[in-house]
Amino acid sequence: MKIGMCMFLWTTSVSKKHGALLKDIKATGFDGVEIPVFVGEPDDYKRLGEILDRIGLERTAVSAMGDPTMNLISPDATTRKAGIDYMKWAIDCSAALGANRLSGPLHSTLGAFSGSGPTAAEKKRSIASQRAIGDHAGKKGVTIGLEALNRFECYLVNTMDDLSEHIDVIDRPHVKAMYDTFHANIEEADPIGAYTRNRRNVVHIHISENDRGVPGRGHIPWKETFAAIRKSGYDDWLTIESFGRSLKDLAAATKVWRDFAESPEAVYREGYRHIRDGWKKAA
Repeated sequence: MKIGMCMFLWTTSVSKKHGALLKDIKATGFDGVEIPVFVGEPDDYKRLGEILDRIGLERTAVSAMGDPTMNLISPDATTRKAGIDYMKWAIDCSAALGANRLSGPLHSTLGAFSGSGPTAAEKKRSIASQRAIGDHAGKKGVTIGLEALNRFECYLVNTMDDLSEHIDVIDRPHVKAMYDTFHANIEEADPIGAYTRNRRNVVHIHISENDRGVPGRGHIPWKETFAAIRKSGYDDWLTIESFGRSLKDLAAATKVWRDFAESPEAVYREGYRHIRDGWKKAA
């Protein structure tokens, strides 16, 4: 098992100016960080990867699509192509970074709603888009971890059962699922069962408290969660995802209107100990 920290708490564009923070994350004990991929070129991420190598941090990548002009499930072919092109770019940046995992709600436009549930036509278009993306990801050695989001952020896939069924139909080895404890807490009647039933497709896990604050301070059933993850044989990333108000656009997208912790340090230092100790106790 590896413990990661998503950089969303501070920025959507990590650079050398975050060097001191990255060194402290490493000193805390983290194995790696999750790097947002939203702007830049592959060469920029290659240079960032070199910085992380020197610090001794492994890395995964995360992204999202909030622009409706590149919607992967749109009836308009040009709009879908724009989404596929974005995903190919994000995959190329992830590969240059040295990340073999790119996760997030990479199935549809974040925050865009049709006013009804997903249609059969939308799912069919999603399958075609994801197959094209998966083929490119395979060539680059990157695995996509699609994320089921709660109903207030997307409508295509809200539960792990729906996501996993969709992934089975997509049928691409480099298109899999991510399990997020925050979203499962909202949408799943049985968050633990939602994970175990769909373990076959899970390649990445976000550790996120029910209020997006410090892991361990809320009401997520952590003892049972860690026990289920460990029992399932999962031995990969457990990455903390938390949000703050420092980035206005990201705060607006994630509906963050208040501080969830007294400091970012409390999130990653206490959160690290929470995962480390919870994993040991689940043995």
